Amino acid sequence: MTIFSKIVAGEIPSYKIAEDEKHFAFLDINPLTEAHTLVIPKKEVDYIFDLSPDELAGLTVFAQKVAKAIAQTIVCKRVAMIVLGLEVPHVHIHLIPINSEKDADFRKTKLKLSKEEFEDIAKRIREEM
Repeated sequence: MTIFSKIVAGEIPSYKIAEDEKHFAFLDINPLTEAHTLVIPKKEVDYIFDLSPDELAGLTVFAQKVAKAIAQTIVCKRVAMIVLGLEVPHVHIHLIPINSEKDADFRKTKLKLSKEEFEDIAKRIREEM
C-alpha cells in the first residue's frame, strides 16, 4: 500500500480538497507554492500511462475541477499541471498555482506552512468546489 493509498484510507492525515468515488485531491505537505495540490486516482497504479483511457480522462476531468477552484482561491496567472511520478509509485498530478515557470521548479526551497495555514487554504479551495 502506497503512502497515497494510506492517505485515501484515512490512515495518514491530509488536507483534503476534494474526493469522489475514484479520485482524491489534497494539499502537498512540501509545497512549491501556496495551494500546491496533488490529485490521485484511488486505485493504485504506478505510471499514469498505465491507466485505461477512461481512467486517465476521469482523472484529468477531476483535476480540472480542482484546478479551477484553486484559480478562484489563489492569486496566480495559471495553475500548472505537472506529472513526474518518480517520488511515489502511485499516479499523481501536481496542480501548482504559478505566476512564472520558476514557481514550478522542484529544485527550489519548499514553503513551510503551519497546520493552520494548510487548513485555511484547504477550506478556501473546498468552498470554491
